[in-house]
Formats: sequence, structure tokens, C-alpha cells
Amino acid sequence: MAVKIAVALALFLSTIASGVWLSHAGKPLNPLLITLHKLVALVTVVISVLAVLAWRKTAALGILPLLLLILAGLLLALLFASGAFLSSGKSLPGIFLLTHQIATLAAAVCAMALVWGPK
Repeated sequence: MAVKIAVALALFLSTIASGVWLSHAGKPLNPLLITLHKLVALVTVVISVLAVLAWRKTAALGILPLLLLILAGLLLALLFASGAFLSSGKSLPGIFLLTHQIATLAAAVCAMALVWGPK
């Protein structure tokens, strides 16, 4: 399980790095960079879900971890939705990018609390 968590963490950091790279690449957005970012994000979610499923087999899930998992799931849905809007190529209000950035930070905090917080 520790390996899955480490891989998920590395992929999450790769997703953030590719997002920063994408945002600094300028407009119009490079389709290759967008695709890379989306694929890394999707693989991150899959590996994270596998890690959580493995964790559930080894330990009972307390109320705080359960709430953090629910919050993380909602944040990931928000990230995918806001990312879809941002990659549409249309001119959008800055709140879309800000929402994407805040949701990324909040998802990172949830992940850290799940891994290193109280069980």
C-alpha cells in the first residue's frame, strides 16, 4: 500500500507540475500539453482509488478519513469540471482558473490529512 501512496503522490505532483507548465505556455493552449495533463490527472485518480481500496482492506475507516475522502472526491469532480472549461479555448472569467487552483490546493491538503493525519 505504501508504494501505491508514493506513486499517487508522485503522480499528483506531476499533475500539478504539468498544470503549471500548461498555464505558463500561453494561449492558445497546446493540445499535447492539455492531453498530457488530463491523462496524468486521470491516472492519478485511478491509482489513488486503488490505494484507498487497499487501505480499506487493512484498516477500519473512521469518520474523519471518510469525510476527507468524500471532500476529496467532490474536489476532484470540481477539478475535472473546471479543467474542462479552462481547456475549452474560450475566454473565461478569472474565477475559473482561481477555482481550479484553490481546488488543487484543497485536494492536496485532503490527501496529506488522509496520509499523515489521525486514522
